Amino acid sequence: MTGLFWNLLLATCWVFLTGSFEVLNYLFGFVIGYLVIALVHNLVPALQDYPQRLPRFIAFLVYFFRQLVLSNIKVASDIVTPPWHMKPGVVSFKLLAETDLEITLVSNFISLTPGTLVLDVSEDKTTLFVHAMFLHDEDQVQADLRQLEQRLLQVMR
Repeated sequence: MTGLFWNLLLATCWVFLTGSFEVLNYLFGFVIGYLVIALVHNLVPALQDYPQRLPRFIAFLVYFFRQLVLSNIKVASDIVTPPWHMKPGVVSFKLLAETDLEITLVSNFISLTPGTLVLDVSEDKTTLFVHAMFLHDEDQVQADLRQLEQRLLQVMR
């Protein structure tokens, strides 16, 4: 979080120094701020892992938006076509996430994806109960959920 704050601060300074308050200029300032932080991250302990975290975050966003589009297409095509191919069911998913923030983010990203919905978290916070619209292969659903969780945890940790 500290690295992102400093990167945003450097981008804001860039915008004020150049006097151009356009989005592209702010984005350019963000890139320059990122490069500055990448140069000095070994000198400042709070910025130690930021240069690696930002590319992982961008890769996660690309992955998530791709999954979002694919699942929207799958759900929409199943609704539009006369014979429904859905096979709804509930699956229990063992979590690798440990903190409340990680569990909340994993749950929210699973629920944001069409065709899946987190119903509950176990008392000991180690298992999610997920309703899947297409539960033809439980192992595949587990693998998809695991991949989403691991990619998110790479960004968080």
